[in-house]
Amino acid sequence: MVKPLQIPEESITDSIMIGLRHLLLGIACCIATAASEQGFEVGVALRDVTPSPLLPVSGGIGPSHPVKESRGALSVRAMAIGLGRTKVVFVSSDFLGFPSVLGDRVREKVDWIPGDHILIGATHTHSAPDCYGFSDGSGGHGGDAAYWDFVCSQMAAAIRSAIASMQPATIRIQTGEATGKIAYNYYAEQLYDPRCSVIQAVNTQQEVISTLVNYAVHPEVLGSNVGICSPDLVWPLTERIEEKVGGVALFMNGAQGGMVTADNRQPGAEDMRTWVECLRIGKRLADEALRIIDTADQPTEAHLKVHTRQVAFPVESAEMRAVLEASPLEFRVDSRNRIKTTLNLVELGSSQILTIPGEALPNIGYYLKRSMSGEHNMLFGLTNDAFGYMMTRVDWGSFKRYAYITRVSLGEQTGEILMAEALKMLDRVH
Repeated sequence: MVKPLQIPEESITDSIMIGLRHLLLGIACCIATAASEQGFEVGVALRDVTPSPLLPVSGGIGPSHPVKESRGALSVRAMAIGLGRTKVVFVSSDFLGFPSVLGDRVREKVDWIPGDHILIGATHTHSAPDCYGFSDGSGGHGGDAAYWDFVCSQMAAAIRSAIASMQPATIRIQTGEATGKIAYNYYAEQLYDPRCSVIQAVNTQQEVISTLVNYAVHPEVLGSNVGICSPDLVWPLTERIEEKVGGVALFMNGAQGGMVTADNRQPGAEDMRTWVECLRIGKRLADEALRIIDTADQPTEAHLKVHTRQVAFPVESAEMRAVLEASPLEFRVDSRNRIKTTLNLVELGSSQILTIPGEALPNIGYYLKRSMSGEHNMLFGLTNDAFGYMMTRVDWGSFKRYAYITRVSLGEQTGEILMAEALKMLDRVH
């Protein structure tokens, strides 16, 4: 019989401690090695948030408009991207805007990721229920609290599902000019950015997981006065992409303020506010986005960082102040009459993505993009908040043509503060 080896008690303790140290060191080395070799993981999910029964829809400040039918389905769509321990989620929602008061309710329901890594954008359709609580002119407002709760729950569920479904993926990114009759500037026809950026994730079986389209345009082919609840041109855009390549498609708007809108003009006649025109424009943009991403030869490098910055904007506009004060959402305006929000800068591969909490005018968009250092530079407009138009001080209140967008801008410093704070973020990563 082989006798068990007798080891003094002190030696046992020492041996355990040494072994534990070696084990922990080995695990740490394995983690470090895996992290250095690890690529992207991507997951995606969507939820239908079409109200039943239908609710009135909002095209901006003022009373909502009744609807009789829906075309397409309002949705919230989440694309989760991870690299090692870093994760970010891009969320697209079919609303005029999705303020951070509601966005924070969503973030509270998701504890799998830091809240400031959840970037919630609005497509800016003018044919969806009011998410601000605009005054109805009779002492009430156009919001529906039960519907808001439903949307927040569905959005949180989509985010959790996207994170839970993450799988190894490669990411391709490309930017090109979208051609055809898609968008124009109502105030100055050629004053808009025709560039379209596309982010596409593909799994190890070469199946498309998700395609994100970033382009600046008002989805208001229908508008709020035709009695239809709809994502507008965003519905045929996403449907076309999913039909052609699979996966889930998302749309994140850009710098479409003052007044980059869908080109549904007819020569010598009124604009075409029809579902057929929505289909034409949405499918055209989808086809252009797929053409653009097809020119991306190589996947982007495995790099992901998320930067966050809190900013404050003075509320100088009487009209915007009235909206904030009257809303049942209880927007937080501080003692210095400022409202705070969040800017994000995401480094994704060799590209940069900057969020804008409103509708920046095209000149601001052009300036920010050329100040960025990515291979492909993107602006996610109406993301984290949607505080009206964002203008430079030389434009604010300067032209009769800009009278409306001046009234629904927080103030003449809004664009200046946005650019200054964005540049500070960009300087840190250059």
